[in-house]
Amino acid sequence: MFYNNKKKIFNKYSINKRFRKFLPVVIDIETSGLDPKNNALLEITIITLKINNKGLLKKDEIFNFHIKPFKNSILKKKSLKINKIDPFHPLRCAISEKEALISILQIINNEIKEKKCNKAILVGHNVNFDHNFLMQLIKRNKIKKHPFHTFTTFDTATLSALIVGQTVLSKSCKAMKIKFNYLKAHSSLYDAIKTSDLFCKIINLQKQSLF
Repeated sequence: MFYNNKKKIFNKYSINKRFRKFLPVVIDIETSGLDPKNNALLEITIITLKINNKGLLKKDEIFNFHIKPFKNSILKKKSLKINKIDPFHPLRCAISEKEALISILQIINNEIKEKKCNKAILVGHNVNFDHNFLMQLIKRNKIKKHPFHTFTTFDTATLSALIVGQTVLSKSCKAMKIKFNYLKAHSSLYDAIKTSDLFCKIINLQKQSLF
């Protein structure tokens, strides 16, 4: 049991009891290609989760970062056409990889401490892609210690295949009766929000048996 200072209500549910003291963190990354070693990470969104006073998993806070390509990174035109990112547009307000990573690590470490978890575990749609890019980002910036599980993840594509027989994010959302705007797809922020909605809805379907 814990007291939620933000909402000033007593909440008997705690997220650290739901996932073996792992803190699920939704992630979506947009890049300049498929190679985490050579292609740039251009945008990253992370969304923290919480369990409300009814025992339901919900979105908590959303953090979005536009990132400058690292030196000598390869920018694939095909990938940039899909995500519609101009890496050097002056209005992107992009920051360096290091700046973004330091902020992300601080956010997640604070969340782990506040919610009394041991480690963060990434949640994503085809999350192996995002996990590989994040781990390479950490390695490239010579971060020796980080809060993320190094090999276990929660993949909403797999969960969706189990629940509704769909693996594409838009089709999975549609099958789960979650609104999806195709024109906003391939935006890190939008896809992360929809992935969060999908993950929470799947987990909440099991609420009666788990709580």
